Amino acid sequence: MARNEQLIRQHKILQILERYRYGCLLEEIRDALVDELGLSSLHTRTVRRDIESLQAAGLDLDVHDSGRGRVWKLGASGRGMHKITATATELIALSLGRDLLLPLSGTPFWVGVESFWTKIQEQLPEGTWEHYRKYRQVLYVTGLSAKNYSAQEGTLKNLNRAIHQHRIVEVAYQKPGQPSPSGRRLEPYGIVFHQGSIYIVAAANELSEDDPNRIRHWKLDRFKKAEVTDDYFKVPKDFDLEEHLGGSIGIFAAHEPMDFKIKVTAAAASWVVEDPWHAEQKVEQHEDGSITLTVKAAHELEIIPRVLALGPEAEVLAPKSTREAIKTRVEKMAEVYSKR
Repeated sequence: MARNEQLIRQHKILQILERYRYGCLLEEIRDALVDELGLSSLHTRTVRRDIESLQAAGLDLDVHDSGRGRVWKLGASGRGMHKITATATELIALSLGRDLLLPLSGTPFWVGVESFWTKIQEQLPEGTWEHYRKYRQVLYVTGLSAKNYSAQEGTLKNLNRAIHQHRIVEVAYQKPGQPSPSGRRLEPYGIVFHQGSIYIVAAANELSEDDPNRIRHWKLDRFKKAEVTDDYFKVPKDFDLEEHLGGSIGIFAAHEPMDFKIKVTAAAASWVVEDPWHAEQKVEQHEDGSITLTVKAAHELEIIPRVLALGPEAEVLAPKSTREAIKTRVEKMAEVYSKR
């Protein structure tokens, strides 16, 4: 079994034992793992090996005889191992992160965020909270997406389970403008939270491994269902999620991102410098104060809206196809606005 699956089980065992003061039978731990991790089956021998690994790591886990049988419990030191301490400054940083994650409301991730925040509230002294509330009143987060993913909670749970277990999912996926969803078999690799929306990085199972369009980014909003199958897949050895996403300014997927060159006038240059489009963008300064911006993107639709937002202050120099695409859009816009 994969190492990460073993670690997930062991972490879940600790969570289960934390909930039960008087301990659990081995079979009860096994049943809870199967239910909470969505497993099809699990042998008690595997659970016992996981507990022994936790003990070998120094965690306080004991077994005791009871009227129900032999039960496993967290020892006194084990129950105190998650003692939380935080300063008011750390609370401010954490609460800002919590606010920024509000679009995840309705997902298992948000449940974890709120659970942790509640634990902190229960354990920190009132003086720390008074200091935190005083300074948090002058710091406000805005501009967040109004989304809520409650309706997709079950779908996201299935996709998350398939990612950890490396299992193929059968989905019904409906693109905008498509009359009905189409059935697909996907190999999910990871979950991305981008500008208030959740995307699933997954390979289309029907495409060959050397197809450059095999790995795509599928928007969670468009999943009508996702069922985990009993078929397994292997993640390519050279696939790295961070590296895969780092080559572009947006969420489009591409085998090889392209270079885009944009001329920005002196009047708008400071806006682009103040709010970079990408961490690795290149800016060439000119004597008249204008700049030439070179940035990588997976698709021209990641560039065109940004250029149009700058109006006549920005001009795409390359590639030629993107320049022509913007020209066509501008001409059509001119037709619309000239009708009156």
